[in-house]
Amino acid sequence: MTADIADLLSTARVVSLPMTTRFRGVTTREALLFEGPQGWAEFSPFVEYADAEASVWLTAAIDFAWNAQPAPLRDSIPVNATIPAVAADQVAQILARFPGCRTAKVKVADPGQHLEDDIARVRAAREALGPEGRIRIDANATWNVDEAERALHALAEFDLEYAEQPCTTVEELAELRARVKYMGIPIAADESIRKAEDPLAVARAGAADLIVIKAQPLSGIRRALDIVAETGLPAVVSSALDTAVGLSQGAALAAALPQLEFDCGLGTSALFVEDVADLSPHEGAIPAGRVTPDAARLSRLAASDDRRDWWLERLRRCHALL
Repeated sequence: MTADIADLLSTARVVSLPMTTRFRGVTTREALLFEGPQGWAEFSPFVEYADAEASVWLTAAIDFAWNAQPAPLRDSIPVNATIPAVAADQVAQILARFPGCRTAKVKVADPGQHLEDDIARVRAAREALGPEGRIRIDANATWNVDEAERALHALAEFDLEYAEQPCTTVEELAELRARVKYMGIPIAADESIRKAEDPLAVARAGAADLIVIKAQPLSGIRRALDIVAETGLPAVVSSALDTAVGLSQGAALAAALPQLEFDCGLGTSALFVEDVADLSPHEGAIPAGRVTPDAARLSRLAASDDRRDWWLERLRRCHALL
């Protein structure tokens, strides 16, 4: 079951969510929400994405709003805290927004920063979480192989759970994984899955120990589950800085995974000053059920008229590509 453009436009709401801290250059997150027979869904490809890529995100949103989803295997999803590329003295304050979380994902390799900044930030996270906490890093494909090897050697003392997308290409990931195997730091693939024409290439090349999957960029929950099954690799479900509505789709994906070995990156509602619904972590987890946005918050967080019109026109263009 699908939707025509009139169906989408009839309930479309565009929101603009201010963030507590700049995250990957974003200070305000925009998203378009709409309601279908199954409930609310989110269409929120980043503004720089071309229509062809953005239309994949729309496919996922329509599927979530119009079709029944795979049956959940769990009703609560453990999540990690997310630490943007902030100064080390801000880390504890950000962690406090993620009550009960035992895992922190620390952003590294931010443009304009240096390895020393990353080391200080990861050290602060380790000190805040203690020896039993889990720390993973995410470089967003920024390093080359030599830079990544040097950085992982410098960060190894902090007992990393894994390093997410340290390099850009599958070939680089495979080379780095071979180089750092002796350190015992697993390599996770994110962009090499969600932005790849062939998301299975990572597994064939032996380039990763686990994969990071996101519902919207992979055209929906069913396709994401297929990719996990076909790669045969453990999976971490993460968000693309979604609102609570999009996070609920991610939670539904995590709930349907046959195995869930890792805390998921679905606690990012805590990075917003206010969200369209309450889905911040509680005791280190979020529920796996659907989310209905609060009407008052939709009005309060409504985007400006020109941004609303921009998103509605984008919706029309992307729908025409389906």
